[in-house]
Amino acid sequence: MSKNKKDEIEKVNETAGEGSRDTAPKKGGRGRKLKYGSMSLGIVVVVIAIVVLANLMCGLLVKRYPVKLDLTGDNRYELSDESVEALKKLDKDVDIVVTSPESAFESMAAQYRSIYYQYYGQNVEVPYTIIPEILDKYSMYAEAGKGSVNVKYVDINRDPDVIAKYKANYSGEFAEQSMIFACGDRVKVLGSSDVLAMVAPTKTSMQTGNLEMAFSGESAITSAIMSVADSKPIRAAVVSMMNGSSVVDQIGASIAYSTEQFLEKNGYDCTEIDIATEELGDNYDMLVLCCPAYDFSEDVISKMSDFLYNGGNYEKDMIYIPSLDALNLPNITEFLADWKIQIDESYIKDDKNSVQISGQLYPTVVVSDTEEVGSLPNDTLPIVAPFGRTITVVGKNNETVIKELFKSNDTSYKSSLADDTDSTERAAYNIVVKARKETSSGLSVYGSDLLVIGSPYMLDSTIISSTNTYNNASALLTVINGMSGKENGAVIPEKSLQQNNISPKAGEVRAIEIIVILVIPFLIACVGLVVLLRRKNR
Repeated sequence: MSKNKKDEIEKVNETAGEGSRDTAPKKGGRGRKLKYGSMSLGIVVVVIAIVVLANLMCGLLVKRYPVKLDLTGDNRYELSDESVEALKKLDKDVDIVVTSPESAFESMAAQYRSIYYQYYGQNVEVPYTIIPEILDKYSMYAEAGKGSVNVKYVDINRDPDVIAKYKANYSGEFAEQSMIFACGDRVKVLGSSDVLAMVAPTKTSMQTGNLEMAFSGESAITSAIMSVADSKPIRAAVVSMMNGSSVVDQIGASIAYSTEQFLEKNGYDCTEIDIATEELGDNYDMLVLCCPAYDFSEDVISKMSDFLYNGGNYEKDMIYIPSLDALNLPNITEFLADWKIQIDESYIKDDKNSVQISGQLYPTVVVSDTEEVGSLPNDTLPIVAPFGRTITVVGKNNETVIKELFKSNDTSYKSSLADDTDSTERAAYNIVVKARKETSSGLSVYGSDLLVIGSPYMLDSTIISSTNTYNNASALLTVINGMSGKENGAVIPEKSLQQNNISPKAGEVRAIEIIVILVIPFLIACVGLVVLLRRKNR
């Protein structure tokens, strides 16, 4: 074979070898790309399925077992344990209709921040946006029980028909920025003033001039929910008139109003009545008489006695709060004596166990019957009894059982209401007592209770609303609920709100939402797409 022929054959073989080498990798590369592409697609599908499944499971778990996640220092967006427990026991569906758009709370926050700055010269945070956040928590926690709380925001100027169905069970008018609570045929309304008062400066900070904001809306909202869901509400008749004339003076009217508001706030259905003309009977479960300025006629006294006797069935209750000025009330005195109670013409002073309120020292009292009063949520707070009239137990009626609930400290002494002279004897005196008359039928025992609160100012609006400062609200509500048999009801302390340095405006909040919800996910998607294309083109 010639040398030239040999060279041609070798060149053909080399060309064939190179072709075979080029062909094999190409076939292997396409296989690997198909294999890895299928695996990537499968992994993406599995991850998406896991995320969707986890999201569904988390949604169900959150409804059943709400997740607490409030990173604020004052826990402003979280419900108290008392409210959570009440919602877990809720067995009915409650509607909450807010008669303004949800965005209105942002406008309120800006408006009142400007107002406080104008009047006090302080730039304080007025976070009305807490209210819709808290309402969401009510809906969430109610899912753990048998009932539900359904919150709806309505612009009543644009869509008034939404609230029309509640008018049949409510005699008042529905205004903007109010809250309607409804369950069946029971309707309760927190007016715009009640909603505005949910976020306000504390009374103490307003007196000192250094504003500190507090949130007291949880107590009002929880009480309203429990009130409309109560299948057997306690109906209280508040005596305001007799034969068309007011039974109280100006100071007594203030105490009567704060007492009525206190009862209303905690689920009692209160109605102001004329004691001489109103039929009591089965219309009411409780009678409330605050600070009468003059004596009642014998007919009215008999009417009150008949109400408590209830035809021998008893099961009626009464709250009596004496006036500090009206001392000569013989018929009322005789009525109380029939229940073994005598209200003395003296009040307590105590220079060793007192608290200062508006620059004045007022004595504190202690629980003298722990079994009857029970335990209080925060027993470190004082129970204050300004101008507490002393109560003496008399022995006229041996069928009446007396419970001495609250006494002054043994460092207290009496001061005469007639001539303002002080006694030198220091002792513990009754300030709040409860008298009970009972009857029995078979194995059942029935009774009526008369609760006498010697200090009108124990129910003063300033003291009774200062739930972080005084224990009056918790102590008295516990006693009244125990007397009336009302199971649901708790005093929820207001929350002191810390001032935050970072408070984004509505526009800034919207910008943050856009960045977090749209921009960041878009950038992540772009990066993922670039990585995918680069891997595909290798």
